[in-house]
This record gives sequence, C-alpha cells and structure tokens, in this order.
Amino acid sequence: MTIGAATVYPLPLAPTLEPDAARASVAFIVPAFNEEQTIAEVLGRIEQLDLDLQVIVVDDGSTDSTLSILESWRASRPWLTVLSQRNSGKGAAIRAAIPHVDREIVVIQDADMEYDPAEVPALVQPIARGVADVVFGSRLRGGKPQRAHMFWHLVGNKALSLLTNVLYNTTLSDMETGYKAFRADVLRSLDLRQSDFGIEPEITAKVCKRRLRIYELPISYYGRTYDEGKSITWRDGFHAVGVLFAERVRA
Repeated sequence: MTIGAATVYPLPLAPTLEPDAARASVAFIVPAFNEEQTIAEVLGRIEQLDLDLQVIVVDDGSTDSTLSILESWRASRPWLTVLSQRNSGKGAAIRAAIPHVDREIVVIQDADMEYDPAEVPALVQPIARGVADVVFGSRLRGGKPQRAHMFWHLVGNKALSLLTNVLYNTTLSDMETGYKAFRADVLRSLDLRQSDFGIEPEITAKVCKRRLRIYELPISYYGRTYDEGKSITWRDGFHAVGVLFAERVRA
C-alpha cells in the first residue's frame, strides 16, 4: 500500500511513492508560537495525509489566538493533542512533546508553513521501509521549489553543514533543516537539553555521534522574511557552532 499524500494547493504535490511501504504510523511534533495565520492550514494539510496519524502541538506561550484555534481543532479531532507552556523556545516544546508520542515514526513540523506537510509521506518512507533511522529533509540538495531570499542565511546554513561534516565525518547538506524524521525509539533515546533553536544542531550532533542510518531527501522551502515573522537570527548561528563543538567533546 502506498504512503499517499492528499491533493493540496497551491504548493506542489509530494512525489509518487513506491508501493512497498505500508501505511506509515507517524506522530507530528509541532512547536507553535504566535502562528495564528498559519496553524490551521498546517493542521488541515496534515489531516489530509494518508497516514496513521498523531499530532502533538505545543503552544509555546503564544500571545495571539493560536491557542484558541488549537482548542477548537482539538474538540473534534481525536488524533490531536494540544500542550501549552510558557514561552521557553522550540527545543523546550519538542522535549515536552516527546513523552506523548505513541506512533512508530516522529516528524518535527514547523507551524509557519515554510515546510509543506504534503512532502512528509516521502520523507518518512526510508524509515517505514526499514532502511533509515533518521531522515533529514534538505533544502540544499536541489530539485524542489526554493524561495530566493536571505543570502546570508544560505551562507550560514552551508557553513554550519560544512562544520558538522568535518566534526562528525558525515555528508549532510542541510543540518539546520526544520524537517527531521526519526524512528520514535531513536528520538526518545536522545538526551536533549537545548531549549531554543540550539535543538537543531544538538539533534544533528547526537544522531551523527551514534552512527545512525541517516538519509537526506530534497524538500521544498517556502521561507519567510523577518517582516513575515521569521525569528531565527545570526546569534542562533553562533550558538549552533557552540553546540556542535560541545557535543563533539561530550563523553
């Protein structure tokens, strides 16, 4: 049975998948902070996927109507779990969600529609087929739509990926990607400590140190500008460097 994706517009469809992977059992972890403009669309696109579905949204202290939108969705969707915490960061939200996961595969999904859920069935296929432990969705492999913007973000992402490859003897093209999929037992076994955007390099470093089977797939990227709500800055890049080095020397 194929892992199908629903028809969604205006973003492109996920690619047709081979008919050798069963309907995947997938939990989405969705950190959300002030995403009233996009959270309903993200949930709607996830809902249309042909997956054995669980969604765990962690409202990270939103001050807009994000939480009320989530509560209205939860009332009629048994697959949706909503957690709420004071504003503590993306890493804290991910760590809060992990104990609630009860599916075989976990995908981290941003709530801002920079990443299209229609691509998740392809992203999880290597795990569902039993050939991968972790899959990174790469914005830098090519072959998918990419918004042209923020030159220095591109430079920073490539520099961080190069540093990761040198420190951990790997070949990742996009270590900072917001689309990462895991076998659920692998994610649970990671001793995650970062509470902010440092969670991305921390996850990457820890899965690389354990010599897990890591795959990359090209994904689309519909990036936002700062005026549109993007919050990661150059400071997070320097913090990522520190996390990569700290994890390299940690016993």
